[in-house]
Amino acid sequence: MTLNAELHAFYTARQRQIPAEIRQIMQRAGQELADSGQADRALAVGARAPLFRLPSATGDPVSLAGLLAAGPVVLAFYRGAWCPYCNIALRTLQQHHDEISARGARLVAASPQVPDESLALAEKHQLDFDVLSDVGSDTAKQYGLAFDLPDDLAAVYDRLGFDLQRVNGGHPRTLPLPATYVIDREGVIRWAFVDTDYTRRAEPADILAALDALG
Repeated sequence: MTLNAELHAFYTARQRQIPAEIRQIMQRAGQELADSGQADRALAVGARAPLFRLPSATGDPVSLAGLLAAGPVVLAFYRGAWCPYCNIALRTLQQHHDEISARGARLVAASPQVPDESLALAEKHQLDFDVLSDVGSDTAKQYGLAFDLPDDLAAVYDRLGFDLQRVNGGHPRTLPLPATYVIDREGVIRWAFVDTDYTRRAEPADILAALDALG
């Protein structure tokens, strides 16, 4: 089963558990975000990847420049450990971590969560790659991915107990679009996946193909 087939199956099952009024709010917010055209404005193939220096789950700083010194980088932006679709995607990336590493690339993921939340996530899913904390979403903003939740959807997330005020270090409304970039050693984006729909993610097979194409 592909990653997106697994995500779609999860989505279908989950919809039956969510009250109709909440589904309507989620669907309206999703449509408004899609209609905003933000995915088209995010950084794309050929752009130079903005440099960053972010804390890992253990608090150690990780820089894009340092990662690129060792080879290409696969950079995945996700919403947080509270998002079940993100957890499925990260677990699937872990399953392909050895294949990514075998191609000489480093895999890192970034979310708005504070390091303690990232550490809990990494330990729970036994992730072998760095999970970085982009608190305030400054890096996501540089990549054109950051957006603010509408009031009604933010209220829904509060009702569901996600507590984004705490896990995002005082920035509860700003999240990144799900995105994955393959960045070559010169710091140029050579492959990109960006989608306003958080139930869709980059397929590992496509990531591996993009790495193979780097030569």
